[in-house]
Amino acid sequence: MADAFSSSSETVIQRMLEVISKANTPAEKLDDLYEIKKCCKFITDHRFQKVALQFPDELLRDSVAVAEEIEKNCNAKTFILGDTSYGSCCVDEVAAEHVGADCIVHYGSACLSPSKRLPLMYIFEKRQLHVEMCACSFRELYPDKQSHVLLLYDVNYDHAIDDLVRILSPEYPNLLCFSHDRTDQLSSLLSDHDEKQLVYQFGRQFCLKKGLTITDYSMFYVGQEGATLRNFMMTWNRCSFCSFDPEKRKGRVESISINRALMKRYYAIEKAKDASVVGILVGTLGVADYLTIIQQLKENIHRAGKKSYVFAMGKLNVPKLANFLEIDIFVLIACAENSLLDSSEFYKPVVTPFEMEVACNRKREWSEEYVTDFRHLLPGGPSHVLFAERQEEDDETDVSLITGALRSSSVANSEPAESPYGSSVVLRNQTMTVANNNSAASFLASRSWRGLEQKLGETPVVKAVEGRRGIAIAYEEEGSSS
Repeated sequence: MADAFSSSSETVIQRMLEVISKANTPAEKLDDLYEIKKCCKFITDHRFQKVALQFPDELLRDSVAVAEEIEKNCNAKTFILGDTSYGSCCVDEVAAEHVGADCIVHYGSACLSPSKRLPLMYIFEKRQLHVEMCACSFRELYPDKQSHVLLLYDVNYDHAIDDLVRILSPEYPNLLCFSHDRTDQLSSLLSDHDEKQLVYQFGRQFCLKKGLTITDYSMFYVGQEGATLRNFMMTWNRCSFCSFDPEKRKGRVESISINRALMKRYYAIEKAKDASVVGILVGTLGVADYLTIIQQLKENIHRAGKKSYVFAMGKLNVPKLANFLEIDIFVLIACAENSLLDSSEFYKPVVTPFEMEVACNRKREWSEEYVTDFRHLLPGGPSHVLFAERQEEDDETDVSLITGALRSSSVANSEPAESPYGSSVVLRNQTMTVANNNSAASFLASRSWRGLEQKLGETPVVKAVEGRRGIAIAYEEEGSSS
């Protein structure tokens, strides 16, 4: 927590960094690893002239060679996008539009969040998977051949999943595996429940058997522990999970306590209920409908009697957010995988849009449902709940589970009423005259330093003298007699 406000200059100088250097991929393997022929066909078929190639940091070493091969095989100009504005799993449409790109080719790990501005193609990293050992672990974890199991996986193992399904399908007739389209995102969040029960979520689609729901299935995940697995487990928290780690080549039953994780999130919701000033963090500029959810959050926060401010600051870190002490809690607008931010090191908690809605909307109750995809909260989404409008005589009071103080909804949400006679006179609300104030403004007024002040005519004129040397945290003259 101390690093949020200050850090030792000696620590920065003495810090040891682990540099992982990998050799460039041989030219003969580029086509197979980066699917250059398939990429060129996508560009040629749609007659794209400018193509943005988005690489994660770990694949940038091959970016120049890939760009040269694409330009050599098709009549298009390529632009390499590195150092994305937010997470590398999201498509950086803003950077692509800066160069006037006609389409984006996204390489490496992807959250599969839908985008709307530019045509898109995914090229996943082909990580090694020992299919036989994975199938063996599956048999040990699911000895019952009639088990209903949904096969989930990290997209970087997409190339090997067909072989795994081919081995297991004859033995497990109730095995399901999701599918996805690399070049087109479906517009609907959840299809009409017909006989096939087609479900679309997190850029993936799968068909459930008639009469069964997602909670009737067990989940088997292929991939390493991380944001993708955590997102699945929080969303489908009533399903049992097992996983196979391709790096360690071991399968296991996921024993993480989902109840404990949900209780941590509920604690953050209670903090959100106590908050007076909310900071809305823009954590994506590429996921579809991010502007819509920002507007919806601003309206709901205002209706709940809270003040909101919008922050766009790129990749988040502890020192950045610690600059805004007047903010009581932050809500992060990001893709489903990056929205579950561990804010234990942050000075103020960071919650998801779903958690903020639970704190503001009385009609949305805390239940076993947990929503990580903010698009589900929008009108027309499967988890949308209308905001509970409060009546003037509705004076509901509850108790904060953290501070023990009373929270009165009527005082928090009261606004000056309009005159019933149709004039421009605003009726005075005696309760709000005392109870309501601008939290951010009052916090600024209490600070000893409020920013640069001109003080015209109050500062004496003096000759210019030599200033301080060094960095702000430790000037050379500090601590000396001079």
